[in-house]
Amino acid sequence: MIARLRGKPVALRSEGLILDVGGVGYLVAATPRATRNWDSADEIAVETYLHVREDTLQLFGFADVEERELFELLMTVQGIGPKVALAIVSGSTPAELVRAVALADEARFMAIPGIGKKTAQRIVLELKDKLGGIGAGGPGGTGAGGAGAGGGGALGSDHLAAREALVALGFSLAEAEERLAGVDTELPPAERVKRALRAA
Repeated sequence: MIARLRGKPVALRSEGLILDVGGVGYLVAATPRATRNWDSADEIAVETYLHVREDTLQLFGFADVEERELFELLMTVQGIGPKVALAIVSGSTPAELVRAVALADEARFMAIPGIGKKTAQRIVLELKDKLGGIGAGGPGGTGAGGAGAGGGGALGSDHLAAREALVALGFSLAEAEERLAGVDTELPPAERVKRALRAA
């Protein structure tokens, strides 16, 4: 599994970014955030996902782990392939997508070509309980096995509820995690949000 590449960006084409890594040119279908500085940077790093099929190997690239995790989760939804998953992740930030799922904002997903109402409903329904890991390893996150709410590598449901509420109020995932980091994990979600807002 190729999980990350660092190299010199050579060209950006309709089919993806060409990244020179040690003299080997990799074609990576990447999100706009992953390629935004490709023409001015001597070297860039992209988080990657290798999609394997019988007839092809295709690399997908992301600006950070959160984007890649969302991409992988989206592909677990029936009817969502890698190209549609990439389009979804490319059109919104991870925080915006997490908020859309939390608020059951089906319209955001239906605005993407190839996604109808039923698929949008499946995305919201199937991902609502799977987003606990998103952001856990990013800036301000708890990290695997860290001191996040609920202990262990997974985030507790109360923590998720409080974090989703903060994201809905306009905080980024990293900011929400930072605000909640110092809040008592024994408190109910509503009280956690109140204390997090007081700390803002």
